[in-house]
Amino acid sequence: MEQPQQLQLLHFSHPKHPLLFCQDYRDGGRCWGCQETVYGPAYYYGEWRRIYHRVFHKSCAELPFGLHHPLHPIHPLILFDEKTHYPEEEEEDKQKTQCQLCNESCQQYTYRCYHCDFNLHATCASLPPTIESSQVHHHPLTPFWKWMSFTCDLCAKEVKGIPNQCALCSLWFHNSCASLPRKLKVIRHKHPLHLTHSYLEVELHQFDSRFCQICAEKMNTNYGFYYCSRCDFVAHLDCAADYRNRDNINLQELKEEENEDPELDQSVNSAAYEVKNIKVGEDGTEIATEIQHLSHEHKLKLSDYEVLNNEKCNGCVQAISPPFYSCVNCSFFLHESCAKLPKKKRHPLHQHLLTLFPKSCYFFCFACSRCCNGFMYSCETCHFLLDIPCSLISDILTHPGHEHRLLLSSIESRHNCSCCDSKISPIFRCTTCEFALDFKCATLPQTARYKQHEHPFTLRYIAEDDSGKYYCDICEEERDPKHWFYYCAKCDYPAHTKCILGKHPNCK
Repeated sequence: MEQPQQLQLLHFSHPKHPLLFCQDYRDGGRCWGCQETVYGPAYYYGEWRRIYHRVFHKSCAELPFGLHHPLHPIHPLILFDEKTHYPEEEEEDKQKTQCQLCNESCQQYTYRCYHCDFNLHATCASLPPTIESSQVHHHPLTPFWKWMSFTCDLCAKEVKGIPNQCALCSLWFHNSCASLPRKLKVIRHKHPLHLTHSYLEVELHQFDSRFCQICAEKMNTNYGFYYCSRCDFVAHLDCAADYRNRDNINLQELKEEENEDPELDQSVNSAAYEVKNIKVGEDGTEIATEIQHLSHEHKLKLSDYEVLNNEKCNGCVQAISPPFYSCVNCSFFLHESCAKLPKKKRHPLHQHLLTLFPKSCYFFCFACSRCCNGFMYSCETCHFLLDIPCSLISDILTHPGHEHRLLLSSIESRHNCSCCDSKISPIFRCTTCEFALDFKCATLPQTARYKQHEHPFTLRYIAEDDSGKYYCDICEEERDPKHWFYYCAKCDYPAHTKCILGKHPNCK
């Protein structure tokens, strides 16, 4: 018996090949038409489960090619693919196109009038006369078909456009807010976030001085935000809904108590080593004295002795210090903490699961931009790479170089790094003062050695005296007193961090 032929659709944005239909698409990619996550009925082109294939919601693929709209009754609107006609590098052209309803740039399917340069997002143009199923309000919302300036009652922004109104509650929402989901998941947080209209609906701690834990900017909690009550995690509506911060998972299958990825379960073959010998310490704890690590062909033995010759750890490529594992046959060293790194982990900078690769060639870390040849965490879906020091930093940082807590910001900082004056994103921001810290400075070792100097150098955060004249004793050039530096107190010997660590401190 012949198999039924798969349903196909010839689409205007991809005329050379038909799109194939899938009744229950589960890969969670972004729709080519509306840029939202795809789950359920969908059309796709390309090899199944490839990240570069093109996928559409069924509704987006079947949009009419032309329509008449009450906001522009004099001419018909024609469906237009912004990504095909205006690639990402053509910023000037892309900025010319703006949706007249939501005031946002058109980076998705757009209905356009070529005579009048009138543009509507396909999602905005397809608004029903009444939004019965809006998740932001318990009553139906009706578009008020008049172009006007108003203040959205959810996000508190003053916008120009078509308000969606609830006549019963006298509330107005602009289009972006009216279409927000009641619940979503962000990369930065392990639990789902729930849409909350104000701090009065939840028991917020210090609600008058809250900061978004995605962008580190101050929040107005008198209006809407996304919130996790279990962890007291808050985020701006825009930050949480931004596709760059969203976690592409199916929330219908995610239960509140299921917040860990099964691949991260420490009991499921997650260790990167096998224990070969154990001893019992004085307090009764078991200590692995000999291991077989997947990064090295020989067994590694645990040592508590100081290392000579300024040896570096093969994992994090920082100065080795006890306790560490080493190979008696080779010059191979691993900090005990580096040896116990998990095979899989998640990081707030990336949406996909990261895998530990112990043997790597030279690569550039996405976070600190340094060249490295130690262990790395890599994304098997895309080309995201992290060195080990950066992989160990979470989105909330407490650093001895600053008195306040620092938050990892998802937006480009207005300030350079306070410790080296570089402008490298991503960056940590202080919510109390103007202090900013990039990953490069955040991962500087607290102590370091320099060639044949007999004493170790300690990382210092403020100038060693009030002389007003500060020089590096290695290169003999002037130092900025605001920048961090290394210092040997016994010899009164200050030096630039780059002079102590070298040009490529993360390379062995």
